[in-house]
Amino acid sequence: MTAKEILFVLLEEYADWEGAYLASEIMRGSGAGTNDYCVKTVSLTKEPVHSIGGFTVIPDYDIDSVDDQFYGLILIGGNSWRKESSKKIIPLIKRALEKNVVLGAICDATVFLGMHGFLNEGKHTSNQLEKLKKAAGENYSGEKEYIDQQAVRSANRITANGTAALEFSKEVLVALGMKDEAEADDWYTFHKLGYYEYIKQLN
Repeated sequence: MTAKEILFVLLEEYADWEGAYLASEIMRGSGAGTNDYCVKTVSLTKEPVHSIGGFTVIPDYDIDSVDDQFYGLILIGGNSWRKESSKKIIPLIKRALEKNVVLGAICDATVFLGMHGFLNEGKHTSNQLEKLKKAAGENYSGEKEYIDQQAVRSANRITANGTAALEFSKEVLVALGMKDEAEADDWYTFHKLGYYEYIKQLN
């Protein structure tokens, strides 16, 4: 069985931590019969991209070589989402919305969505409402749908702020159907509290 690809968009100076929990959990059971998803990386070109923490990734795809056979699109934050070149990602976002697959965005990737009119409907969050409004300007009219929360899942769309890697991962895992709500809460609690505090909760 061919694994269903979940695409992680990584731009130059991407935030390493924001996708780490999610990608590893998706891949943890991949090919072992527990899920049929796999992680693939996408960037503007196939040239190496570098994280804020100094990791180097050679993308699996450039923006022009992604076909329609993907089952999720995850936009990882970082320092390049406000650059002109990042607009090349817009057609891929539109394809994800047309396919109605899971679309996740964290940190400045949420600002990018707001700047291009993708957050005007549906509940969502970002790093801060006022900062989102300032960056997005007239392209953003979704203020009434904004929630001051670490991560927000609205149907197949998940948004989160830059300190919410765990919350973001939990909501995406539920949206993908990899975990139900109870399983996701347990997974989140284990990682949020740490092993010893988690064990105390079981006693």
